[in-house]
Amino acid sequence: MFSGNSPDQPQQHLELCQTAASHALPGLPNQKPLECTIDNRVTRVAWLNRSTILYAGNDKWCLDPRVVLLSNTQTQYSIEIQNVDVYDEGPYTCSVQTDNHPKTSRVHLIVQVSPKIVEISSDISINEGNNISLTCIATGRPEPTVTWRHISPKAVGFVSEDEYLEIQGITREQSGDYECSASNDVAAPVVRRVKVTVNYPPYISEAKGTGVPVGQKGTLQCEASAVPSAEFQWYKDDKRLIEGKKGVKVENRPFLSKLIFFNVSEHDYGNYTCVASNKLGHTNASIMLFELNEPTSSTLLQEVKTTALTPWKGPGAVSEVSNGTSRRAGCVWLLPLLVLHLLLKF
Repeated sequence: MFSGNSPDQPQQHLELCQTAASHALPGLPNQKPLECTIDNRVTRVAWLNRSTILYAGNDKWCLDPRVVLLSNTQTQYSIEIQNVDVYDEGPYTCSVQTDNHPKTSRVHLIVQVSPKIVEISSDISINEGNNISLTCIATGRPEPTVTWRHISPKAVGFVSEDEYLEIQGITREQSGDYECSASNDVAAPVVRRVKVTVNYPPYISEAKGTGVPVGQKGTLQCEASAVPSAEFQWYKDDKRLIEGKKGVKVENRPFLSKLIFFNVSEHDYGNYTCVASNKLGHTNASIMLFELNEPTSSTLLQEVKTTALTPWKGPGAVSEVSNGTSRRAGCVWLLPLLVLHLLLKF
């Protein structure tokens, strides 16, 4: 009774709502009415999914509770599929009967699904120079585009436009977070991240000697970069300095070690070695603690006397080569004045 196809059926008898045919459904869950516009000459109507009758007039023929009748009037016959699923995709047919002649029209329901990342690599720790492979599998309709991006100030653009990211001979600069993005035109992209830790042996970035007067506090510093963080040890003349030695303290942080002398003595001066190590290797650097002489009280007194005896020199004064030269120059300048004074007196 409701079978048959007639692509050229009269438009006034049956018009399948164009919104159902031209718009795909958004992501799940959702619902969308299937509408069929009819006229008063239509005597019987039905909605079918492929060969299965969903509704015939007001009677429901399917057991799916998501399919409901919205309207059955002289001008419109429509049903609704609630919580649309991808399995609902396919052809739907509106069948009508006029004057005992069945007419049908069909619409193809397209179900779109938001992107979803269903599989992604776990965080990884790897030694520098090795190879890594990251995976990001996504689903959706249409099939989503998957891209990888390195979250780093030095990174530019995408590092891969594929589900798989391969890095050969990874370097420490390539450590950090890698972002997988899955996108299609249905919804906003879905983003997940994988943390990549690159292990490398220590290298000492800064180790400078310092001068300290006897009796003062002095500090030697040793900075080292490493993953995992470096462990520090201090040596003097091949003898390891043990934490807790009287007057000396070692302060260690993940990337910095300090050797602190609270009251430097003559015995403390010399060459010290900082050793930084982790499970991948070790390195060392020599640091010198040397004596820095402080001015004594007699030296300060002598400087004050010298300053007091030195004549003030204003603008245009001639530089003095030595005290002797200055005295001789002063005598030559006073001699003509002395002679003139004696002549005037007598």
